[in-house]
Amino acid sequence: MTIFYKNKPVLSETFTIAGPKEAEGPLKKYIHRKEKDDMFNEESFEKAECKFLKTALKSCIEKAALNENDIDCVIAGDLLNQIISSSFAARELNIPFLGVYNACSTMTEAYLLAGVLVDGSYMNKVLCGTSSHFSSAERQYRYPLELGSTRPPLSQWTVTGAGAGLITSSGKGPYLYAATVGKVVDYGVKDVNNMGPAMAPAAVDTLIRHLKGTCSKSSDYDLIVTGDLGAFGSRIFKDLAWEKGIDVSANHVDCGEMVFNINEKEFQGGSGAGCSAVVFNSYIYGKLLKKTLKRVLFMATGALLSTVSSQQGESIPSICHAVEFRGE
Repeated sequence: MTIFYKNKPVLSETFTIAGPKEAEGPLKKYIHRKEKDDMFNEESFEKAECKFLKTALKSCIEKAALNENDIDCVIAGDLLNQIISSSFAARELNIPFLGVYNACSTMTEAYLLAGVLVDGSYMNKVLCGTSSHFSSAERQYRYPLELGSTRPPLSQWTVTGAGAGLITSSGKGPYLYAATVGKVVDYGVKDVNNMGPAMAPAAVDTLIRHLKGTCSKSSDYDLIVTGDLGAFGSRIFKDLAWEKGIDVSANHVDCGEMVFNINEKEFQGGSGAGCSAVVFNSYIYGKLLKKTLKRVLFMATGALLSTVSSQQGESIPSICHAVEFRGE
């Protein structure tokens, strides 16, 4: 299903905040706020993640020269059980709240839904945000950090950070042109340390349907941005797209590949709900504002697993939502 936004909702403001590792990466000058301590002066990693998201949401409102009473709704999500980072951040905002979860694709899900609410004139200003934290994600999905478990070569490093974006009915900035709701796709991958191959088929499925729904070609876009497939997953994405007759070799980038200086410590790059939120809402949004990029397809991907499903031997179902931004 492809949605066309007839009234052109605007992504009028963004804000990003990231931890020390991300602040050392290639996008460091574009991230709005950089923290030297990933604990963020909190008692636990989970509380730190909540503070990252709360800071991003509040700072986005301030950056837009608004106050909380001006915002009609907050749409946010994260990776922790029962999306506690988002709901605990929302309790301090006094703004109506919609909590959403599609794993690492939550940023595009939030933008897609915010666009519908604003385009339909149900709301005028909707604030979106997602977050993740390396340490909270590791001990929830894999192993406690204290164990010092060896990271396999196909693993990715969960981004510590958060990003927020404000969708409005009017204003300056890139606007939402169309969006395609993702389908759950499962190719039978069971390795919880190998997210890229699990999510790549879902990204290709959504890309094909979006191109068909908008009567577009892949070459029509300045950038096709996937969320966090990582280096290996990105290669699989390009190969699978090529098999379907779609060449994205010239204009595809992946947030997971962009956020870190890829070396032996990060292996395949970044991941997490904060990965695409930090990259898109800083570097790519800035390019759209300057009109260096005029047409961008933002396709964050998510692996819909849990510790329960993994322990029961289940494979990893995945999803990808696409939101097309135009900066003309």
